[in-house]
Amino acid sequence: MKFLSNIAGRFFKRKAPLTDGQSADQAFGGETRPHGKVVIPEAEHGIDRRRLDENANKVVYRLLDDGHEAYLVGGCIRDLLTGQRPKDFDVATGAHPEMAHELFRRSRLIGRRFKLLHVRFGREVIEVATFRAGHDTHPANEGGDHGRQSESGLILRDNVYGTLEEDALRRDFTVNALYYDLANHSVVDFANGYQDIKDKVIRMIGDPEERYREDPVRMLRAVRFAAKLEFDIEPATAAPIDELAPLLRDIAPARLFDESLKLFQSGHAERVYRLMQQHNLFGQLFPQAAASIRNPGNYPVEELLLNALRNTDRRIRQRKSVTPAFLYAALLWYPMQQRMDQLLKQNRMPPLQALHEAANEVIGQQVRSTAIPRRFSTPIREIWELQLRLPRRQGNRAERLMEHPRFRAAYDLLLLRENSGEDLGGLSQWWTDFQNANSVDRDSLQQHTDDDEPKRKPRRRRRPSRKRSNSGSQSNPEQQD
Repeated sequence: MKFLSNIAGRFFKRKAPLTDGQSADQAFGGETRPHGKVVIPEAEHGIDRRRLDENANKVVYRLLDDGHEAYLVGGCIRDLLTGQRPKDFDVATGAHPEMAHELFRRSRLIGRRFKLLHVRFGREVIEVATFRAGHDTHPANEGGDHGRQSESGLILRDNVYGTLEEDALRRDFTVNALYYDLANHSVVDFANGYQDIKDKVIRMIGDPEERYREDPVRMLRAVRFAAKLEFDIEPATAAPIDELAPLLRDIAPARLFDESLKLFQSGHAERVYRLMQQHNLFGQLFPQAAASIRNPGNYPVEELLLNALRNTDRRIRQRKSVTPAFLYAALLWYPMQQRMDQLLKQNRMPPLQALHEAANEVIGQQVRSTAIPRRFSTPIREIWELQLRLPRRQGNRAERLMEHPRFRAAYDLLLLRENSGEDLGGLSQWWTDFQNANSVDRDSLQQHTDDDEPKRKPRRRRRPSRKRSNSGSQSNPEQQD
């Protein structure tokens, strides 16, 4: 791959100035349009200094004081320019990781594929990355020790260090290639990202197909940013995604699990889902859920999924907690239910046993795509099991079920199932009334439940068989092996 061998000549070639009424896209042929260093002064970009992170500023100033270039960079600047609240602040610097490590007492180096420095301030972590450069032509990468790619183009190691300009061109999207200079509070732009933010466009830096092959996760990042910012994905950036989406199968499932949380716990999960379906990405991460959506049978599969995503978005807007266990339990509920139905037809087994076997199979297949940690997979199973136990409310069972640590999540899934169109006989309303009732009303609700539900016939105990010994005397059953 020779992506960066001619990148400077291709990207920095001067174009004729725009004529009146001519758009930037027309002038540059719709391609990515870096045009050299552009400095946007504070009076123009309007970022409020009070919204900058104090600890990130400290990191930048410490690096500057030691004689290194350093900037706030990437998503935090993009979010500030779009009126979003940055989740975290990152720093880019000319100092190599080991050099920067020596400047901060509470810091540690992480990563081999992409070496970074984490500087800790209490619970906050500031990520510090050294300016990166291309692999092919950079003298520092002679022999490929610091930067390597597979035959398909996937980046295996990316520790070739370069200049600020080279770093800008190694970033994924133009809107993420913006640097905030604390020395004069300006924004430095090499990739025309500032204009793309104004135009509400997600645009890849460089050839989109090559960049996606370098790191297929960039396809997920494209839809996440488009959903979060309500931007359009530029046509040339979107065009290869559908065909290249299967490359995500080569990404480590643990990394894709983390990416799935970023996708669906960002507060824009419904828009993310629709974009993923549009670009053939959802089925790469959730193949069983995608298959159930295509063949729902009698179940409201997609309705439940959309309601779960809307519920997640609503909770995030209300600043309530969300757990991956509930989200995955909802995403995979009908794939598990369909497999459970198959097992009940094929094998005569109790429903709970069929549920356990189906749950093991569905979760076992899902972890091949997105590795689900055990701290989440166990609650998923418990939420599913409670779906079978919630209809059984006789006696004091309802009170005991409410004490279960997963009751609230199971009740929420029950609500979503009925709200999505599944006929459960008003079960979720009964549980809503029961939770809100006083002790007298609870007794009445349970009494009606006892009257409505058929009583089980008591099981008859078998009498032990009476066998005679060889001598003709009766043997004692309690003494038999």
